[in-house]
Amino acid sequence: MIEEQPFNVTSVAAVYDRRQGTAVSNRRSASDPQHAAVIDRRYSTRAIATVAVLLASSLLHAAESGKSVSLFDGKTFAGWEGDTAKSFRIEDGAIVGGSMKEKVPRNEFLCTTRPYTNFVLRLKFKLLGGPKANAGVQIRSQRVPNHHEVCGYQADMADPAWWGCLYDESRRRKVLAKSDMEALNKVLKRDDWNDYVIRCEGKRIRLAINGLQTVDYTEPDDAIPQHGIIGLQIHGGPPSEAWYKDIIIEELP
Repeated sequence: MIEEQPFNVTSVAAVYDRRQGTAVSNRRSASDPQHAAVIDRRYSTRAIATVAVLLASSLLHAAESGKSVSLFDGKTFAGWEGDTAKSFRIEDGAIVGGSMKEKVPRNEFLCTTRPYTNFVLRLKFKLLGGPKANAGVQIRSQRVPNHHEVCGYQADMADPAWWGCLYDESRRRKVLAKSDMEALNKVLKRDDWNDYVIRCEGKRIRLAINGLQTVDYTEPDDAIPQHGIIGLQIHGGPPSEAWYKDIIIEELP
């Protein structure tokens, strides 16, 4: 065991002064007790102030890392990219994908312009178009180069039993974790607004709709990226619309 040395303010102050190019004379401090006391007080104050600044900076950083941020301002597509000319529009403070007037020709995705790793994503969604309407929220995903598709995890939404499932879009192309539709049907509001909460921490992904956890999945494959963009999907098919609003993200360490 290494014996700890007692904390000495004067020695700390002397080191600090040397770094600033203004070393203190220890000989004068030793021969002049009054001067030594002044030095001790001055550098005690400086050391305390330095510690306070470092502590405040640390706390500020911690607060910012857990701060909730809106990803959609309700008016513009700032921070998003995709086919905003036809596939996606903004209406009544929400992002709307698809159309009730014509078929949706193919899958389309409106994606964030920056990637995310660990986070809690909260949003409201509404799916219109009957039992064949289909949509989802992409997480930790990537754009397929020179293609309209996106590959990665998807928090799914569709009848008869896709609601609340975790699907692997354009990659493994399968359901990774199923929801309990018997339980979910008790809280799901079809053709109306619902709350989706998506929590990604390390390899663990949890989904919840209207307060009911539907999936708790841990990725077993080390080769699967655990970071990427967030995307809002409207699935190709019959006339249908996917509405998204109040999109809030809280990044985690």
